[in-house]
Amino acid sequence: MIGSSDGSGARNPQSEAGTGAAGPSIDPADVARFSAQAAEWWDPKGPFAPLHRFNPSRLAFLRDQFQARFDRRGRGAFTGLTLIDVGCGGGLIAEPMRRLGFEVTGVDASAENVGTARAHADQMGLDIAYRAATAEQIAAEGRTFDVVLALEIVEHVVDPAAFLKTCAGMVAPGGLLVVATLNRTLKSLALGKVMAEYVLRWVPAGTHDWRQFLKPEEIRGMLDGTGLDVTGPFGVAYDPLADRWDQGDDAGVNYFMVGTRG
Repeated sequence: MIGSSDGSGARNPQSEAGTGAAGPSIDPADVARFSAQAAEWWDPKGPFAPLHRFNPSRLAFLRDQFQARFDRRGRGAFTGLTLIDVGCGGGLIAEPMRRLGFEVTGVDASAENVGTARAHADQMGLDIAYRAATAEQIAAEGRTFDVVLALEIVEHVVDPAAFLKTCAGMVAPGGLLVVATLNRTLKSLALGKVMAEYVLRWVPAGTHDWRQFLKPEEIRGMLDGTGLDVTGPFGVAYDPLADRWDQGDDAGVNYFMVGTRG
C-alpha cells in the first residue's frame, strides 16, 4: 500500500538555487507535493512513516537480487559497483545502498528533496553524489550503472514508457534494473488508494492517481526491445497483525519487476 517516491556529492548549481529539474517525464504537481514535505523525510513518525516501515522489506529484496546477480556477500560486498537511485527523495534507499559498498548517485526532480538528502548524508558521513536532475538528463550524459533503481516513482511520471526505456538504457552490461510500483487492481484501489490515503492516512490524500498504476504485463511491454531480460512480478504484501511487509506471491498491490542485461 506504499507508493510515495522516495541519499553527499559535488554541488549542483541547479539544486543550490532551489529550483527543481525539468523533463518530459516530470509531473510538476507531484514534484511540488513532495518538495513541500522535503524536511520530513527522515522523521519516522512523519508523512513518510510508511516508507520507513516498508524499507526493511525493500532492502531485503534488493540485497537478495544483488547477491544473486553479482555473487557477492558480506559488508561492503558491492564496492566497485555503481548504482543510481532515480527519484531518490530524501535518501531512504540511497544511504543503505552506500553502506553496502555501492558508489551511489541519487537524483530527484525536487531540489528540496536533494538538499534534505545531501544534508542527512553529510551528517552520517556518507559520500553520495546527489543531483537535482531527471533520468533523462543523466542518460543524456551517456552514463551507465551496474544497478538502476526506480522505486515507487513510475506511477508518478507523465510518460512511464519513455521513463522506463530511459532507465533501461542506463543499465550497464551485466547490470540490472529494479522497478517497484503499485498494481492497477481493485485491491490496490481499495488498499493502496482509499485505505492508505483516506482511512489510515499513511500518505496525504491525493498522493496517488489509481489510473496511473501499472500492471506487471504493462511494465514488461514497456521494457520490450530494451535488451533486458525481465522477471517478476515479485509481490510485497502488508501483514496488519505484524505491522510489516513480507515478500510473497501476492502482487495485487505492491510489487517489484527486475530487468537484467547480459
